[in-house]
Amino acid sequence: MAEFDLVIRNGMLIDGTRVARYRADVGIKNGVVADIGRLPAHAGKREIDAHGCIVAPGFVDLHTHYDAQLFWDPYCTLSGWHGITSAAIGNCGFGFAPVRPEERERAMLSMTRVEAVPYVSMKEGMPWDWTTFPEFLDSVDRAPKAMNILPYVPVGPLLVWVMGLEDAKAGRMPTEKEHAEICRLFEESLDAGGCGWSAQRLMPNGPAAVQLDYDGTPMVTDVMHDETCERLAAVLGKRNEGFMQMTIASGSVERDQAHIERLTDISGRPMVWNVLQVYDHKPEVHRGSLKWLNSCHQRGLRVYGQGLTTDAGYGFTLEDWNLWDERPAWREACLGTVEEKLAKFADPARRAVLKSQMPVLVTSGIPQLVVTGPASPETEQYRDMMIGAIAEKLGKHPVDAMLDIAVHDKLKTEFFAAGTNSWPGYMGEVVDNPYVIFGVSDGGAHTKFLTAGRYPTETICKAVREHGMMSLEEAHWRLSTLPAMVAGFANRGVIRRGAPADIIVYDYENLNVLPGEIVHDLPGGEWRRIQRAQGYRYILVNGQITIENDKETNTFSGQLLRFGKGRLARAA
Repeated sequence: MAEFDLVIRNGMLIDGTRVARYRADVGIKNGVVADIGRLPAHAGKREIDAHGCIVAPGFVDLHTHYDAQLFWDPYCTLSGWHGITSAAIGNCGFGFAPVRPEERERAMLSMTRVEAVPYVSMKEGMPWDWTTFPEFLDSVDRAPKAMNILPYVPVGPLLVWVMGLEDAKAGRMPTEKEHAEICRLFEESLDAGGCGWSAQRLMPNGPAAVQLDYDGTPMVTDVMHDETCERLAAVLGKRNEGFMQMTIASGSVERDQAHIERLTDISGRPMVWNVLQVYDHKPEVHRGSLKWLNSCHQRGLRVYGQGLTTDAGYGFTLEDWNLWDERPAWREACLGTVEEKLAKFADPARRAVLKSQMPVLVTSGIPQLVVTGPASPETEQYRDMMIGAIAEKLGKHPVDAMLDIAVHDKLKTEFFAAGTNSWPGYMGEVVDNPYVIFGVSDGGAHTKFLTAGRYPTETICKAVREHGMMSLEEAHWRLSTLPAMVAGFANRGVIRRGAPADIIVYDYENLNVLPGEIVHDLPGGEWRRIQRAQGYRYILVNGQITIENDKETNTFSGQLLRFGKGRLARAA
């Protein structure tokens, strides 16, 4: 009789603890790692040969927006293709529970701009068989999953439920009674399995106003009060459990850092701060953030920076683009139907204002944009040219050059904006810091613009193999063990006896991120940008093979990790 359900043989084991790699077999039984070492021949019901491959813990992604997509895509792609075996949903304070039935439409609309999730896909793809947060978790539990899901309790729906949408968006301070009810609902959500709370707090106007509601107004968490955050942090402190995630930019770095420190001190729990980003032309930004993170840990405050550790740029058309909201004129021009946008972008008077508010944040400036997808014979001549070069050739302002092309193509011209950072550049300074968690994948969000879900594969290929910035042992600790520890994923992120068998087996020399594609695979016929991976021989989630030779096996062994815990029986 076989001793194990599965044995991974002859692999080079990197267990996630920073211990030096060693050759070993891994025996799995009942979904957990039962033994490691030199195991007897034919000890497994199934045995896979990992000779020449790395065997490592599955990656852990703490910044996703798969709250809707998980209901129609059990693999939560791109993440599922790139070795992610556990992911946190409900980031930035955005989510779909608690939501009353009559408010579902508004909840979906709110995600169409801030995270650019297609409305028709949410409408057709979500079951909406819940009202409360515990009921939402039950629905997630029932849904087929090829990865594990850890749920934040997003603050936005709590505020709307208690205060009403109008008052929450007006930024009214909750009354004492309302604060008590917000905290009661939060505790109810934690009791059901929530892992903590999340919020986006971006200044409603000015250079940080980049993630807005569908109508161009602030999200409710953007105008929430410090006291509300402190009340929620105190709940975690009282319970001595959970953690926090916050995307914050009030216009004062010092104020934001003091606020994060206070919440961490009140709660005694970890804080994941978003986002630590490298700007190649402004290294003082990330260097100041790294210095602050070091200072926090020296003072015993567990503040971790979520690093944008991918150089994935943005491909977009003005038919859908919404990430220049920091400039009011561009924000307004990007609102409305395609016909309304066409009229705005063609208006000479409006263009004068657009020129005076040239967007420079989030992505490249307009002169650095590349025309990657002309949509007519007349604009084909500009393919692969920068807007700045086109403007110089035509004797036009860069804004006129860009908008003339876009308007001619009925806003279907595809542009590409390079990322704000590059490999190696200053990225080495970020990945070298022990308090930076890799990856802001934004999985499930900005699906027509961004493919940052590739970040784990990209880290191995670039930070380790190409540039030698770190060892594989360090990379796997940072991609798996550290985020699992911070988020309270019970016993995950490592390969050890008794741990859930979330394991990746990959060909190190041939691991790659594949070129981008456009696929029409979302509900309602919507499209998205994807980048698949090459080199993952096997991906296991709770001991079952979900990916084999880079292909889905349609095995749905993922779990909802209430309190960070699964339902696996321990191997004897």
